Amino acid sequence: MKKKNSYGPKRNQPGPSQPQQRVANISYTKGKKRDFGKVNGGVFVYTKPLTVGELSKAINVPVNEIIKYFFLQGKAVTINQTLDDDSIGEICLEFGYDFKKEKVVDAAHFEELEIIDDEANLCSRPPVVTIMGHVDHGKTTLIDYIRSSNVAEGEDGKITQRIGAYQKEVGGKKITFIDTPGHAAFTAMRARGASVTDIVVLVVAADDGVMPQTIEAINHAKAAGVPIIVAINKIDAPGANPRRVEEGLMAHDVISERYGGDAIVVEVSAKKGDGVEDLLEMILLQAEMLNLRANPARYAIGTVLESELDKGVGPKATLLVQNGTLTASDYVVVGEAYGKIRRMTNEYNEVVKSAGPSTPVSVIGLSAVPSAGDRFMAFPTEREAREVAEKRALEKKAATRLGSAAMTLGDLNSLITAGQVKDINVIVKADLDGTAQALKANLEKFSNDEVKVHVLAASAGAISDSDILLAEASHAIIFGFNVRPDARVRAMAEEKGIEIHLHKIIYELLDEMEAALNGLTTKAKVEKVLGQAEIRQIYKVSKVGVVGGCYVTSGCLKRDCKVRLLRDGVVIYEGKLGSLKRFKEDAKEVKEGYECGLTIEGYNDIKEGDIVEGYEMVEEGK
Repeated sequence: MKKKNSYGPKRNQPGPSQPQQRVANISYTKGKKRDFGKVNGGVFVYTKPLTVGELSKAINVPVNEIIKYFFLQGKAVTINQTLDDDSIGEICLEFGYDFKKEKVVDAAHFEELEIIDDEANLCSRPPVVTIMGHVDHGKTTLIDYIRSSNVAEGEDGKITQRIGAYQKEVGGKKITFIDTPGHAAFTAMRARGASVTDIVVLVVAADDGVMPQTIEAINHAKAAGVPIIVAINKIDAPGANPRRVEEGLMAHDVISERYGGDAIVVEVSAKKGDGVEDLLEMILLQAEMLNLRANPARYAIGTVLESELDKGVGPKATLLVQNGTLTASDYVVVGEAYGKIRRMTNEYNEVVKSAGPSTPVSVIGLSAVPSAGDRFMAFPTEREAREVAEKRALEKKAATRLGSAAMTLGDLNSLITAGQVKDINVIVKADLDGTAQALKANLEKFSNDEVKVHVLAASAGAISDSDILLAEASHAIIFGFNVRPDARVRAMAEEKGIEIHLHKIIYELLDEMEAALNGLTTKAKVEKVLGQAEIRQIYKVSKVGVVGGCYVTSGCLKRDCKVRLLRDGVVIYEGKLGSLKRFKEDAKEVKEGYECGLTIEGYNDIKEGDIVEGYEMVEEGK
């Protein structure tokens, strides 16, 4: 499919231009692929590996001169030998050219484009804000207060519709708020490559302080690389202590300006509205510092916030325009769907004709229901939109067959050697916070000139679905020390291709990481989890000990298998099943969905709610 170098002007309106697109030192261009590079102004630009003969022709240097240069460097090359990027760079510098590699990007991969527009076309855009925080800290109350105050300023009858996002105007400037159910949705969206948030507002209750979900929200915001504004809520509640909140946040590298840091902290009462206007002003101040700009005079590109199949109108999606202007009747590709916009509405369900940067709108007219986090882009014609959507659908189908591209320890060394990995993201969960911090410090010592190990989160507690989402979004590996995921979390990790490495000896965990970095992983046996059962009743039987009345929640338990006892996701004891019975009869195994009674050999300290996990060691690959 031939592509134009720019999208032509629309009828009766200025033509949105297709700007030059660059990422780092690799520039992304559209148009016809070139067989050879082009020397322009002393810079040799190429798009693919070249043979000695092709490079000779491209830069007008005789083949024998290139072969002679390599011979003097102790390298024997022939005219048909393909050169790598380093060798091409050497030759260019030797013969007086600068060099640059361009990567030709198909329109089907528009989410890979990092667009740099002409400065003359750039305008200030509203910041996009996500409010996050621990449950019951007032996040929803704050969102409701901001939203209702926004409606109160409007005309009668403007009832806000839940379309996933809304805008608030402060002093003539707009702020776009993304209404998500929390950091799980925020991270799931980012896992699909959608970086939609400019600022995170972290809500922390003044009477409760920093809690587990507060820490998770901080980790997710840091992984996304967005600034955090802290809203200390419930300042009018009994026992409120804002200073304690600020000191608690310091342990997680969120340091307020009061203590010499750069985190903006605002004290608010979401219920009464005290301090909310100050918070909105601080958001605008942070946005000004970020210098958020976009080009409204181009075809729109952005992200799906939410979607549904409406029985009355068909596929419906809430889109956040991030650059350009989306107009009614545009042809758009959304994920693998496409279509002509038949109707576009704002948060008040009013029909609008256009939506500029940072504006959320609800649209109908798509061929299928997209997923939250999918990217969208507008195209000049229906044919082009259809062809791009079809190609994206085929590529997604092929990628699904190939499986997940998540980071694995097994291929870590080969990826580093190939230059495909510069940063290794790790999540550490342990039974004790001190152990987690010690593991974090030791893992980060593996960083060197070639690769840097980033421990995104290190904390005490069971491995949760939030950890899986963070690992998916950040291509991270999870290490667990004396903790276990439950069956649901394990299934979620397997579905998303996230590796969880579990250990009970610190040096074995560190040795595994070191071996992976050096390409020396040779584990002969691996652990296979057979199943889990929840203890629901306790019986004390003379001459037998404590018997647990259980319900098998996943897999199966086998007689004489190895087991570990989990309490709140933390390993309490490891041993062997002493007995396994169905009613009064000995059982060889008990499968998921059935009840059983069991004892753990040599151990009686079991409680209701504990989890018994059965496992066995098997040869790798079985």
